[in-house]
Amino acid sequence: MKLIKILLTLILITGLNFSASGQSYKGETAVAGGPPGTIFIAFAAQASKAGVDIEVNAGKTLTKSMLSAGKGDISFYSGVPNLYVLMKNKKAMYSKIEEAPNYAENLRSILGFKAGVFHVLTKENSGIVDWKDIKGKKVFLGPPSGAASVGSKGIMKGVTGFDHDKDYEGVILPWGEGLNAFRDNKVDVMVRPCDVGCALVQQFGLNSNFRLLSIPESALDAPALKKQSSSPGRGITTFDGSVYKGQLTKGTIRALGFNQFIGTTSMVDEDVVYNVTKAFWENLDDIHKTAVFLKEVTKETAFTSVNLPLHKGAYRYYKEQGFNVPQNIIPTD
Repeated sequence: MKLIKILLTLILITGLNFSASGQSYKGETAVAGGPPGTIFIAFAAQASKAGVDIEVNAGKTLTKSMLSAGKGDISFYSGVPNLYVLMKNKKAMYSKIEEAPNYAENLRSILGFKAGVFHVLTKENSGIVDWKDIKGKKVFLGPPSGAASVGSKGIMKGVTGFDHDKDYEGVILPWGEGLNAFRDNKVDVMVRPCDVGCALVQQFGLNSNFRLLSIPESALDAPALKKQSSSPGRGITTFDGSVYKGQLTKGTIRALGFNQFIGTTSMVDEDVVYNVTKAFWENLDDIHKTAVFLKEVTKETAFTSVNLPLHKGAYRYYKEQGFNVPQNIIPTD
């Protein structure tokens, strides 16, 4: 944990170069401290051991990062399976971008991982003890133009039937501003995707109590929720509410889970991607020490929810090492 704290501090100051030698590559990930940011920073740190310098820019909206990667503006990125499908089919936030399908064709994957769940938090003094109490309240949904805010709206609509522009006030802000708004009681509910047990959520139980709202079984087949839970890289999952100190909902919490991947582009040299892939897996013990949720990253989970082709450099490594690569992500270029 000490290593990741140092890396995060450096990233917040300027962005981070992990290696003094070798060619430099641009990489983008989400907010520091969340699952995609944590594993991406660890990935970049291991890449430096292979002489590959990845300059990490954290705090990005992944919808835009994947677009930048497809254009060739960056070389490595944190990816979302569902966003790849939307970009490929020119839908949702990509519907007005004529070249979106062509940009999607340039995207490649390196590895997938179980990222976390959508936490729906309220404070003890908010007056919210059940989903129905959200009516008329302010709810932080996520950043603008992001997949997370779409997922948050789907959860709210599926469980409560409420519309964000009518039944409650949906608040759209960058991650940091949204977190501060919840901390300062400017919003009543915060929907925050992060790993189970994450410090971003636990901070609200250190000196007071908070409540996580669990998705009721009766809502699982609601169309709005079903649309989110059946999309690539997502699904309904459960965890023990006692994992968080000061959390008031007893027993099992049911939530929308999400998986993500680390990606690159077809424009990056095969040997470069081979070397960073090799460095990641050969230093897996160091990865596991970075955060608790990363202990679930194993050779057996390497392709979790990956739905786009592997980079040929990554595939070469996996083939040499005997990984069981799904047929649908074997590169053809």
